[in-house]
Amino acid sequence: MEKNNYSSPYSLEGKLPLGQAVLYGLQHVLAMFAGNLTPIILILGACGIEASDVVRVSILQNAMLVAGLITLVQLFTIGPIGGRLPIVMGTSSGFIGVCSGVAASMGGGIVAYGAIMGASLLGGLFEMVLGFCLKPLRRFFPSVVTGTVVMAIGLSLIGVGINSFGGGSGKGDFGSLPNLFVGTVVLLTIVLLKHFTKGATSAASILVGIIVGYIVCAVMGLVLPHTYVDAEGVEQTCSWVLNWSSVGAASWFTIPKIIGVNLKDSAGEVVKLVFDARAIIPIMIMFIVTAVETVGDISGITEGGLGREATDKELSGGVVCDGFGSSVAAVFGVLPNTSFSQNVGLVGMTKVVNLYAISMGAIFLILCGLFPKLAAVVNIMPQSVLGGAAVMMFASIVVSGIQLVTKEAVNAKSITIVAVALGLGYGLGANSAILANMPSYVSYIFGGSGIVPAAIIAIILNIVIPDESKAEKHAAGK
Repeated sequence: MEKNNYSSPYSLEGKLPLGQAVLYGLQHVLAMFAGNLTPIILILGACGIEASDVVRVSILQNAMLVAGLITLVQLFTIGPIGGRLPIVMGTSSGFIGVCSGVAASMGGGIVAYGAIMGASLLGGLFEMVLGFCLKPLRRFFPSVVTGTVVMAIGLSLIGVGINSFGGGSGKGDFGSLPNLFVGTVVLLTIVLLKHFTKGATSAASILVGIIVGYIVCAVMGLVLPHTYVDAEGVEQTCSWVLNWSSVGAASWFTIPKIIGVNLKDSAGEVVKLVFDARAIIPIMIMFIVTAVETVGDISGITEGGLGREATDKELSGGVVCDGFGSSVAAVFGVLPNTSFSQNVGLVGMTKVVNLYAISMGAIFLILCGLFPKLAAVVNIMPQSVLGGAAVMMFASIVVSGIQLVTKEAVNAKSITIVAVALGLGYGLGANSAILANMPSYVSYIFGGSGIVPAAIIAIILNIVIPDESKAEKHAAGK
């Protein structure tokens, strides 16, 4: 009888059995864990902060803590902050280009990193203002525009998923048979569980597939060599190997460190917030871009997981939470914290939208931030394991975008918007070398993922091209 008091994982509200909720929440963490840390590693490197520096370790710990805390705010809201939707928050990869440029222009070091944090603090507050003003701007985001943005998000991630599937781009054994085998096993496990089982195993197919991937890698470690010799004759470790030594080296518990107080580098110098126009202007512009991307993420979540369009309150609260999370992240020395597109695909594929279940993933992230050994177990996941799940999740985002675009009757206007926005807009961003002769700020904003130029072109075309009824009246001379 007690079991009847539980809700369905496919309903937004209500409580699930704890074990089931943990399973659903954990697969969200596994889907975004590496992506949450990678942008920080890249920007710390651009600032010249080495892997051995204690500040680097502290910031990575804080990244997991902040992601968990802000996800809870997004799920359950604080006043107008949060969309109360199954959105997982994490460190934005969209800021990699602009922050790298800031680091280069300021000569690197902890001063440059402090300037990035100062600009992120102000930028987060700016995005909150944008979120509060979003309702009157909603008319610029009909389903054809948001659907195009969602498709661009999915397309930008498919390449990331394939790189992971092959073991990680740049690795010497990228595309090796063991990596492809692991990725294929994970993908087949997910498909089989999703469509040939029911209940928890179907809904948690991503998590089970990843666990199977871990097991396959462990077995392969017993029968296959762990190393190979690269093109330069240097012995390297295979990318599918589970590095348990890093788990043993991780500490049991850490206290979060705050920028300007106890966040120090190896020399004992405190990392402080720095407010410099060279960082503030480009990063502030990037926050406008982030707001557009978040509108796309929220639209993808509601369409793919709930089968409806997002409300004004959900869009506004979600964007406000983006800004709030980014400002909080800056206080902890972490790059802007925004909605994670990877998890949009996970919701679209599994249809698990229960807020209580997602909150278990958020709590796990907080625990990872406080207990490094727990984080280390997740962090040793081979890229090919994640890739086996990612290729399907990311492609499902594209499907959600198609569903949004076709929600209303497809006409000449909508076809033109999608075709030009994806063909020219996404094409420019996905092949950013074409922008090499443009000013650097153009490359920072339009290069990289293709999401931003696709969104801008879709918005402009939607405004400029008249609706068919208006065009017909104009042609008739009325």
